[in-house]
Amino acid sequence: MKTVTELLGNWKETKGKMKQKFAQLTDDDLLLVEGKHEELMGRLEAKLGKTKEELQDLISKI
Repeated sequence: MKTVTELLGNWKETKGKMKQKFAQLTDDDLLLVEGKHEELMGRLEAKLGKTKEELQDLISKI
């Protein structure tokens, strides 16, 4: 299983796949600013109604 940090290394590709899978996500929701990984994960947790662990599992499968 990849870590969130590893997945965020190729963020453009991951972001596109997340938008395809979850139509409710916007570019603003997926905005990644250096050092703001926790803020991004919190935003995804709230928007998708998933736990951090569920999100990590979901992203690792993309």
